[in-house]
Amino acid sequence: MKILVDFAKCTGLGLCEAAAPELFEIDDDGGLVVLVDDVPPGEVDAARAAVVGCPTAALQLTDE
Repeated sequence: MKILVDFAKCTGLGLCEAAAPELFEIDDDGGLVVLVDDVPPGEVDAARAAVVGCPTAALQLTDE
């Protein structure tokens, strides 16, 4: 499972980082950094929570 980010929609609020700190980080410039290429099995629920909680709908999960 991979995380897709629409950076044009992302505003760097950090709700994804709060929901899944092992997967996301907001850098010093306020930009989103995805910390993994593939979501580990133990982080799938956190990744889904981050996607659902994103207020700008900038995140998606894919099985690609």
